[in-house]
Amino acid sequence: MSDESRPFRTAAVIPAAGRGVRLGPGAPKALRALNGTPMLIHAVRAMAASRAVSLVVVVAPPDGAIEVKNLLAEHALPDRTDFLVVPGGESRQESVKLGLDALPPGFDVVLVHDAARPLVPVDTVDAVIEAVRDGAPAVVPALPLADTVKQVEPRADGSPEPVVATPERARLRAVQTPQGFDHATLVRAHESVTENVTDDASMIEQLGLTVVVVPGHEEAFKVTRPLDLVLAEAVLARRRANDGF
Repeated sequence: MSDESRPFRTAAVIPAAGRGVRLGPGAPKALRALNGTPMLIHAVRAMAASRAVSLVVVVAPPDGAIEVKNLLAEHALPDRTDFLVVPGGESRQESVKLGLDALPPGFDVVLVHDAARPLVPVDTVDAVIEAVRDGAPAVVPALPLADTVKQVEPRADGSPEPVVATPERARLRAVQTPQGFDHATLVRAHESVTENVTDDASMIEQLGLTVVVVPGHEEAFKVTRPLDLVLAEAVLARRRANDGF
């Protein structure tokens, strides 16, 4: 089959090796229960909900791969999607790289998704994939900012911080995941970019390539604090009431 006629194949990598200190003591953040089901399972289902995603790679805590494999086996997941669990590294960047290394040949598009964003709608996932298929080397879903943003001079001693600038809010976006990439481009970024990495898209920027934005969704928020868990439970309750989710 020629390159022109071969269908695009998409894989999703979910780094889930972090411990989530801001949620307090206990299980790693990705394994915290949300409506009785670990957040990781919700995130995996969110990626697998897209018919374009044929493989989901979960990057587990370094000593927790077996636990995560058992977790996936215990929950209903789409039959059309394959699942793979690999141990992660000490940093998110290292974990994503290990997930990329585990991908079999033949995948053109790679999504990188935070396990702590369990409620991203499938329409957002599909929009990211479509933009990569249309030729963008990197795509991020994002929302306009509702609040005015101030740039400050940090004070390590906890004293009041002076404002040094007020960025133009209309030009700013709050970035979410999944972030989508041309597979070969993301691999090249992980092989060559090692500094000033805030997310995978920032690595593509450092290669001098363009990252484009598609509309994000309010329900794709990141669960990092106890209050976020309350909000996520409320979203799930509304989905169950409205959609039988």
